[in-house]
Amino acid sequence: MGRKLSFSIVFIIYLLAAAVGIGTYLLVSGAVWLKLLMADVVATVFTFICSIAFKNASVYDPYWSVQPLVILFAFVKNITLSGALILLAVTLWGVRLTANWAYTFHGLKHQDWRYTMLKEKTGKWYPVINFIGIHMVPTLVVYAVTLPAVYVLLARVSFAPWAITGLLLSVGATALQGTADIQMHRYRKNKTTPFIRVGLWKYSRHPNYLGEITMWWGVGLYAVLTLGFRWYFLIGAVANTVLFFAVSIPMADGRQSKKEGYQEYKAQTRMLLPIPKKGGK
Repeated sequence: MGRKLSFSIVFIIYLLAAAVGIGTYLLVSGAVWLKLLMADVVATVFTFICSIAFKNASVYDPYWSVQPLVILFAFVKNITLSGALILLAVTLWGVRLTANWAYTFHGLKHQDWRYTMLKEKTGKWYPVINFIGIHMVPTLVVYAVTLPAVYVLLARVSFAPWAITGLLLSVGATALQGTADIQMHRYRKNKTTPFIRVGLWKYSRHPNYLGEITMWWGVGLYAVLTLGFRWYFLIGAVANTVLFFAVSIPMADGRQSKKEGYQEYKAQTRMLLPIPKKGGK
């Protein structure tokens, strides 16, 4: 299956997933957060079924960046400046991350190495791991980090000048993540060393993950400074941080550790913060 055909298939899947999610939201009753959660879960189940049909869990990959955009734009009505700014911040993040996925997308014949590794390690339990770990857990995390922005849109309150702190944090995180990804793409085109040691990657092993983590702390902070503290405004950012520290970073480091010279490289670079480390180059 070629890349263009694969793009078309994934695009159709996500149009249908969005339709299924929106339809679910309109059909069920309850509080906004509950209806949105149910819609998100149903849309994820649909995407999971499609990934099974195409025997490729990477069908789910763009869900991480597309999901928040579909959710937020569905709530755009009589938008205020406060809502427009958080919508802009999440849109910049979502469009950039989706574009990065499209740039690295090799077609439905290719599956993310992490999923293949999990399949090999878990054997007959892989379908369960696939549904819960690869599909549902990320959906719930992104649902949680997006919810604060939804409440800001629904509140239609005036812009609070001090909330600019959260906004700048999110926009800065998107710029950080984008810069890290561009540097990585350039490195892969002309790879001469086993580890990337230029730009942000000279001092950090995962500057792109730092951007992803910081992005949602910015959104949560923006909601808190706009509407006041509510515990669920920050629970998503906490869950997202735990996901990266407990799963994403260990998996990436585990793969890198198989390369010669990894221990020296690790000793010279920080996990996240792109600042010089004592004993580093």
